[in-house]
Amino acid sequence: MNANQSGPLNILVVDDSAVVREVMTAVLSQEPGFNVMVAGDPFIAMGKMKNQRPDVIILDLEMPRMDGLTFLRKIVREDPLPVIICSALTGPDTSIGLQALEEGAVDVVTKPRLGVREFLHESAIVLIDAVRAAARSTGRLSLRPVIPATARLNAGARPIEESGSGLRITSDKVVAIGASTGGTEALRIVLESMPPDAPGLVVVQHMPEGFTAAFAQRLNQICRIEVKEAANGDRITSGRALIAPGNLHIMVRRNGAQYIVDVADGPLVSRHRPSVDVLFRSVAQSAGPNAVGVIMTGMGNDGAEGLLEMSRAGAYTLAQDEASCVVFGMPKEAIERGAVDRVVGLSGIATAILNGRIPDRSQMPGRR
Repeated sequence: MNANQSGPLNILVVDDSAVVREVMTAVLSQEPGFNVMVAGDPFIAMGKMKNQRPDVIILDLEMPRMDGLTFLRKIVREDPLPVIICSALTGPDTSIGLQALEEGAVDVVTKPRLGVREFLHESAIVLIDAVRAAARSTGRLSLRPVIPATARLNAGARPIEESGSGLRITSDKVVAIGASTGGTEALRIVLESMPPDAPGLVVVQHMPEGFTAAFAQRLNQICRIEVKEAANGDRITSGRALIAPGNLHIMVRRNGAQYIVDVADGPLVSRHRPSVDVLFRSVAQSAGPNAVGVIMTGMGNDGAEGLLEMSRAGAYTLAQDEASCVVFGMPKEAIERGAVDRVVGLSGIATAILNGRIPDRSQMPGRR
């Protein structure tokens, strides 16, 4: 499947729960152009796939006769298709869900816990967007090395400026990164390449709550920098990457000569929470030319306007190139809006962050 497909999008929901199958069918069938099929386990799914090859599979992890991870491996090996993992928020499914992303799944969504009427509008938006992103994905994730196992705020508000006579000049740098579909493995590649004295990083990866803490812990095991799920008031320091918690926005603000993060509840922004736009706008306002902005693989336009604000504030801005993206949506939007100083392949992003310099925009035609 690719972005140029015409006709209906065939979606196969594989889950042993009849309630979940009902909810998924009800939600997805409301979307024009979606044709939904269901199967109670992978063996039933394989039979249906012989008659109608799906464009996207939504896959449960815990099922009778064959578990979801085993089925995913079979799909990756025999007939690569975009697979979205439908997982519980907590328990064993969290670590297995991360493993599934490492082994070729393109996204993870949370399993609905209630009936159709209680399936919130926001959850439907996330599910539909995940399906459309998966359908546009290139499936490159399965080719990448696997990671070894081992105060409520207005999301659109400006960061609060601290009062007092504290130091107002800082040489600290802030690196803000945004990613969505395909981003978990892409971020691993970037963060693994960071030296212990790398500038402080703040990351928004579109991922459900319950998964970001485990994702950060896994990265922390393999990276030379510290990686942690952000908590309200965490300081941005050299050698540390802060991952936005799932289902919460993250913003950067100045505190004297330091930068800290605010973790915020609030409405969806650019169809997401956490939103890359929220992060980038806060960095533009609080760090200006002391920042580097990076927009990576993912569908939609989250981050494009925020990166443009960073660029206008004097930040150095990077976008992942199309060839290395699983979905070239977010970077493409930012590039088309004139928000990007440099387009870089995935393997070169870490070096570009470390070696890049803030350009003299007065010498750049067409740039503000």
